[in-house]
Amino acid sequence: MLLEMRDICKDYPQGKDIVKILKNVSLTVDEGDYLAIMGPSGSGKTTLMNIIGCLDVPTSGTYTLNGEDVSRASENHLADIRNSTLGFVFQSFYLLPKMTARENVALPLLYAGVRKRARLRRAEEALKMVGLAERMDFMPNQLSGGQQQRVAIARAMINQPKLLLADEPTGALDTASGHQVMDLFDELNAQGTAIVLITHEPKVGQRAKRLRRILDGVLTGEEGGGRP
Repeated sequence: MLLEMRDICKDYPQGKDIVKILKNVSLTVDEGDYLAIMGPSGSGKTTLMNIIGCLDVPTSGTYTLNGEDVSRASENHLADIRNSTLGFVFQSFYLLPKMTARENVALPLLYAGVRKRARLRRAEEALKMVGLAERMDFMPNQLSGGQQQRVAIARAMINQPKLLLADEPTGALDTASGHQVMDLFDELNAQGTAIVLITHEPKVGQRAKRLRRILDGVLTGEEGGGRP
């Protein structure tokens, strides 16, 4: 098992009141799994993704990731986990505008202390993997939306994470580019990468092997995804 959440709650103070965002969420993801979590705006899905991604900690409950209880880990340790175990893809691409595609992809390796020549070589390999061998020295504003998202996926995969987290990855893309990105996720999953996908689009959610829905902070039971 790659991750296990038990009775995760997340509360936020709002004046004198406490707003309950997540309510006793329990979730498991195995190595090589592919899970979609669907929900409307305000359902708690982004808060859940932030906790899965070690960007936030729960108010209560336990979260075990890769065999380690990270429910109360320090900020520094959570940063180490994010860089070594997790990859992130967001609706906004978050590419640095003054860096080439190759330099953007190599950036996580800089934080990991990898030498420049090795960083750039690995970035080239990652860009080839996502079909952008001819766009390595392009700046983000020279790339289409779909190409920018593929650069973001290459960056997310550069450290060979065990778990790829995707938050509305097709939300800023046209239909054709969205299909290309989802095809790439299928390929990554077939190669053994576990994926947790947050979306509000039914056709995107059905691409996963498993599907669960979240509403008002409550995670529903298992539904079958669109792939065997």
